[in-house]
Amino acid sequence: MNVPAAWYLVLAAVLFGIGAFGLLTRRSALIMFMCVELMLNAVNLTFVTFSRTLSDISGQASVFFVMVVAAAEVTVGLGIVVAVFRRRSSTSVDELSELKG
Repeated sequence: MNVPAAWYLVLAAVLFGIGAFGLLTRRSALIMFMCVELMLNAVNLTFVTFSRTLSDISGQASVFFVMVVAAAEVTVGLGIVVAVFRRRSSTSVDELSELKG
């Protein structure tokens, strides 16, 4: 059973929309990181879909690099969030804006 490429693209658009909505409405840094990861995974699904449709491996190679960058982003971001949480006991983005010099 072959699933049409359009279904994958619709799923990717829905995932990206959920991630964008969560990023714009939530105030917790951890939730915002999860929304960014959801958006990156939606883009990865689009890359893989077009790679499969066009029978080209370059989309899948791009997914590998996006995943590496996302892993580095999560590592650095969570380190910052943990450091701020230890000082402030909150991960609210509104309180992070108070840290400006």
